[in-house]
Amino acid sequence: MALLTEFIGVFIATLRDVLPIAGILFGFQLFVIRKPIPNLGSVLFGFFLVLLGLTFFLLGLQEALFPIGRLMAEQLTAMSDTGVGFLWVYLFAFAIGAATTIAEPSLIAVAIKAQQVSGGAIGVWGLRISVALGVAVGITLGAWRIVTGYPIHWFIIVGYIIVVIQTFLAPRTIVPLAYDSGGVTTSTVTVPLVAALGLGLAEHIPGRSPLIDGFGLIAFASLFPIMSVMAYAQLAAWTAARQARRNIEADEFEGSANLTADSATKE
Repeated sequence: MALLTEFIGVFIATLRDVLPIAGILFGFQLFVIRKPIPNLGSVLFGFFLVLLGLTFFLLGLQEALFPIGRLMAEQLTAMSDTGVGFLWVYLFAFAIGAATTIAEPSLIAVAIKAQQVSGGAIGVWGLRISVALGVAVGITLGAWRIVTGYPIHWFIIVGYIIVVIQTFLAPRTIVPLAYDSGGVTTSTVTVPLVAALGLGLAEHIPGRSPLIDGFGLIAFASLFPIMSVMAYAQLAAWTAARQARRNIEADEFEGSANLTADSATKE
């Protein structure tokens, strides 16, 4: 009964949040474009499904993902007294960052579109793995920052300086995709667990403030994929250029060998 009451409350709150979006869409369609909405019944049914899905998602966050993230942070920080330090915290942060990013629906959608637009030059799994590694490293570094208590702004400033430098060095075709990849990682799957992990760490480490130290992991999850995707493109370009040089050298060597053989035959 309590769960049903909570579900109804979340559904009403979600309806209140979605109504302005629906008002803008229907308002532009009716008063600016001045055309009737095609398949109105299907559109209204779709909006209802969106409301229902968002309600179940938000309820699942409250009942499962947020508590699990906090519980894992509490248990892992308690293990830091066993002599291994915060090693398990960092391993968990790396693993959860990579796993949630691989499962992120928005990243999958962007990777598929990138492969289609590039004609297969950008692989779906290559992009997903490079983004996942960036998120994993970023969240691990963010967890280390919470444990040590260093100010977050120095990490972010240095990170964006690196991003600016990479922007001038990376292939131009990958730069916009890299920036978008940093945004799509902070979506439905990654944000709840990462936020819960950061708040849980800050709550259970003495001297840390959940407000000051607990937040900020999502910034790391957004920043480091930009660097990892551009680094992936730079590595791919360097590998392709190196292979091209090898092919040219091989062709030149084969050509000189053929000339030598021809000269020997004539003699």
